[in-house]
Amino acid sequence: MKWTKFTVETTTQAEDLVCGMLTELGIEGLEIQDRQPITREEKEQLYIDILPELPRDDGKAYVSFYLEEGAEETALLEQVRQGLALLASYADAGSCRIVRDVTEDEDWINNWKQFFHPFTVDDVYIIPSWHEITDQEKERYPFLIRIDPGTAFGTGMHETTQLAMRQLRKHVNEQTTLLDVGCGSGILSILALKLGAARAVAVDIDPAAVAAVPENMNANQIPSYRYEVFQGNLLEGQETAKKAGYGCYDVVVANILADVIVSLASVAGAHLKKNGLFLTSGILNTKEEEVCRALLENGFAIEEVTRQNDWVGITARRA
Repeated sequence: MKWTKFTVETTTQAEDLVCGMLTELGIEGLEIQDRQPITREEKEQLYIDILPELPRDDGKAYVSFYLEEGAEETALLEQVRQGLALLASYADAGSCRIVRDVTEDEDWINNWKQFFHPFTVDDVYIIPSWHEITDQEKERYPFLIRIDPGTAFGTGMHETTQLAMRQLRKHVNEQTTLLDVGCGSGILSILALKLGAARAVAVDIDPAAVAAVPENMNANQIPSYRYEVFQGNLLEGQETAKKAGYGCYDVVVANILADVIVSLASVAGAHLKKNGLFLTSGILNTKEEEVCRALLENGFAIEEVTRQNDWVGITARRA
């Protein structure tokens, strides 16, 4: 389907007013572009580790909306122009210029598939769910994982996931019970179960992850009685923590971000058995010292630090 895109050039001062006016006219699905810096509060909500370097804020903002091709534009655009003129009478609304463009639907969820090809992490062979495996591939690789993350994080390509996978290879055995915090696609839980772990419990705040995990487990022929997945946040309230269970895991793995791991350091130990391991990844090398300090302050002993490019994985044992 083709869409007509209209972009209003305004100012950061007036972008909220422009959005409010467009919403009152019944226009939905607004897109805002500006160069305002991300605040620390927004950083925490977005779970990003470092703030991106943006060009200097020039005070301009662009508010876009879309109409289906063939929709009646003339009357609506006249209302928009009148609304912009009213805003400009009492606020600095900028040029209020409206630019028209035509765009087409794109299958954003599936477009990434053209870049996802089979690859290895040591002797673990990771393939897209749609890849037809050959007999030669089956013979060559002892551990094969089919993965289709969809909109959840985790194909195994990123250094942080690979660091966590290598630590699981070292520490998982047939008696291991695993808690996968921030499980994403479920790739770490799948690897642990492929390595023979007795059971895995996966938790994520993202509903897309909760939907992706069972599909990926099924693609890897892992029966449902060997794992559990649910949506929740171990750092908010007691409900998720109670559901996960206390003192019952040999390994807790968290491939998230340094700031989140620092917070998790105060609660992860409660879910581990005595001498249990906390495997962490997703840590930029500039945050290594901060994470190690948080782990030590919360009763963990650092057993190993692994590195890959700018990323760090830390293995800690509950003292």
